[in-house]
Amino acid sequence: MILITGGAGFIGSNFVLDWLAQTGEPIVNLDKLTYAGNLQNLSSVSGNTQHIFVQGDIGDTQLISQLLAQHQPRAIINMAAESHVDRSIHGPEDFIQTNILGTFRLLESVRAYWSALEPAARANFRFLHVSTDEVYGSLEKNEPAFTETHGYQPNSPYSASKASSDHLVRAYHHTYGLPVLTTNCSNNYGPFQFPEKLIPLMIANALAGKPLPVYGDGLQIRDWLYVIDHCRAIRRVLEAGIPGETYNIGGWNEKANIEIVNTVCTLLEEFHPGSDFKRLITYVQDRPGHDRRYAINAQKIERELGWKPAETFDTGIRKTIEWYLNNPQWIQDVQTGAYRSWLEKNYNGRQ
Repeated sequence: MILITGGAGFIGSNFVLDWLAQTGEPIVNLDKLTYAGNLQNLSSVSGNTQHIFVQGDIGDTQLISQLLAQHQPRAIINMAAESHVDRSIHGPEDFIQTNILGTFRLLESVRAYWSALEPAARANFRFLHVSTDEVYGSLEKNEPAFTETHGYQPNSPYSASKASSDHLVRAYHHTYGLPVLTTNCSNNYGPFQFPEKLIPLMIANALAGKPLPVYGDGLQIRDWLYVIDHCRAIRRVLEAGIPGETYNIGGWNEKANIEIVNTVCTLLEEFHPGSDFKRLITYVQDRPGHDRRYAINAQKIERELGWKPAETFDTGIRKTIEWYLNNPQWIQDVQTGAYRSWLEKNYNGRQ
């Protein structure tokens, strides 16, 4: 039995589905079900007795302690986080509460649980903390990609809160001996991604005939990682990673935002002959403190654990677009009034 936090979100739900398909090992899934958590993502395992869903907050120490005592997990994967940079700019407090205080309270509950385990179970236990490449800051065009020893230089409230949580996880290993693992991933894309992020936003807006908002000059560069590749990297780190170590997970796909948008339009036009989605591209005012480039050096995880991405960007983006085209009801269901209000708040006035 393992326990995952944030398992109804984008990466979490993909991980849960892949975990059950690949291992069959029972999984307790704790998720607060904020705006980005969606039980529809897990509808295919709703009757699976190996999947136990619990709605709750990682900051609820009483609930966490109860779940740990009841289910006795051999490992915990912490994916629960507020993760959208734009939202952190408009409202940073939620990021402090979840990513910092929530992680602290979770660590405290886990430390108490782990300390009381029998020696063999203590030795085999793992706490895997899922983080982001954004903690490393921004790279110049010709700088080498981020390695695990790159200094932290977070530039947004989101990345600062994730950097703080990373430091807490590290401290609990060095101070208390808690067997932790940390992963820092590049930009994920794929099925079930909430349409506030670049790729699903472009797909949803294009299909609806709405403008495709591109920040600034659109030349900001990111490394793109297909979500199932990320899930399998996490599984490999949990299986063979060395406690106390950090592993960078990247897709070896550095691309500018405008290139991503053009690729999405080209593929959508392939599925909708005669359409001209590129005419919808609209450059808008850049967001404050927008990092220019992220790039992950994923050599360590390949060298030490034998993982590398199975998908190229060409194969991954095609699978992603096909999924969204095949699941219009999912897009419609997540675009609630609250989500529409958010889009208006973030993008209006940037023209």
